[in-house]
Order: sequence, then C-alpha cells, then structure tokens
Amino acid sequence: MTTILVTGGTGTLGRPVCDRLRADGHEVRVLSRHSPPFAVDLRRGGPLLDRAVRGVDAIVHCTNITRGDEEAADHLIEAAQRAGVPHVLYISIVGVDRVPLGYYRTKYAVERRLQQSGVGWTILRTTQFHDLILRLLQGLAKPPVMVLPKGVRDQPLEVTEAAARLAELATGDPAGRVADMGGPEVLTFPELAEAYLRASGRRRRIVEVPLPGRTYRGLRLGGHLAPESAVGRVTFEEFLAARFDDGSGAPGRPST
Repeated sequence: MTTILVTGGTGTLGRPVCDRLRADGHEVRVLSRHSPPFAVDLRRGGPLLDRAVRGVDAIVHCTNITRGDEEAADHLIEAAQRAGVPHVLYISIVGVDRVPLGYYRTKYAVERRLQQSGVGWTILRTTQFHDLILRLLQGLAKPPVMVLPKGVRDQPLEVTEAAARLAELATGDPAGRVADMGGPEVLTFPELAEAYLRASGRRRRIVEVPLPGRTYRGLRLGGHLAPESAVGRVTFEEFLAARFDDGSGAPGRPST
C-alpha cells in the first residue's frame, strides 16, 4: 500500500485529493494546522513535521499560504530530504512565470526551490478553479454595478478534476514539470459575470474599466491562460448550475 502525505488536506483542493487517493486504496496522511495527529504550521516546521513525512512514498503539497509560502516550502523540503522521501508533488498556477503578480512570484519561487532540492519532484500548473472565480464575482456583485477589468479573460477549472490528476501523478514516479491543466473554456469577465448573475438570479449592471500596471497588462495578454491545454470537462455554467441548484433545478431567488 502506498502512503501519501497531503499538505493542506482539509482545503478546497486538498480534501478531494485525499478522497480520491483513499478511494484508490492508498493510505493518506493529512497535514493541516488544525487537524491532528499532524497539526503542523509549515511556516514553523518542527518535530511533528518530521513524524508526518517519515515513511511516506510521496508528498502532495496543496497548502495555500498567502504569507510565508516560501518558508513553508523550505521546511517541507528539508523534512523530505531528512526522511528520504522519493517524490514531492507541487500544485502551481499557469502563468507564474509570466504575470508579475506578487503571489504568482512566490509560487514560482517555490517551484525553483523544489527543482533545486535534490528531491524527486513533479510540478503541475493549473488555471484558476471555479470556486475562486465564483468568490471573486460574488465580491464584485455586492455594489449595484459590477466593475470588471476590461479585456481580461479566464479559464476556470473544476477542482475535482485537478484533484484527480494530482492523485494520478502522486502514485507515479517523479515527472518534473508536467503539461499544464486548463479549464474547458476561455471566457471574458463579462461572460463569467453574466453566467453568475443568471445562475444566482441577481441583476447587476456590468461596466468594464481598464486598470494600470504590469500585472493587469499580463492578465490582459493572457499570461495566466492555457488554451492549448483545455483538458477540463466541467464548464463554468455547469459548475454554477450545480452550486445554485436548490433541488428543483432552478436558481436562487432574484435579488437586487
């Protein structure tokens, strides 16, 4: 039986990764700040981290830390080195080397740390998950007018599809940088917003505005997209239909 450690195993991505690995018959250890027996803050490391990685066949690094991601990766990689873990799999984001967003730069730095670690590694980059786009649109829909970045598109991906791919990669040999994984459609932000408004039964006026800066330019140029790797199957509208379905197939009540 293969033993696999999943960091961030209680999160949006980590949970379905764990579910898929267990369904496939693997032993799963979950590492999360608040989940015993391996309740570890990777930014601090410590003896419990060494216990968590001891004897595992692979580590799937799904932890998503806004601040301290590089430090957390260092602690995890060092623990993997000490334990002789043969395979560390890291989930990253399409465009981390093209879009000058601070969080993307951090993810790219973690990629480089892993590549230089001497540990067997695999890196999978994906486009943004449906859940993230939904949360963004929900925030933008709070005012009576939805203000969207002009000329920006996205390619949302179903998180369970990414989880299935990670589970597959985790049980194989280290593969280096594997092919990117993108959602099935590249959509403009007005198209995404209109789909959300239809599904949620809300009414909002949509206004596009240009934004300053290099990050916006990188997004407008599509640096975060992978149209050549549109391997996902669940569309954003299908995701929304499932999320807002109240059992009768109808969206929630309209709101102003």
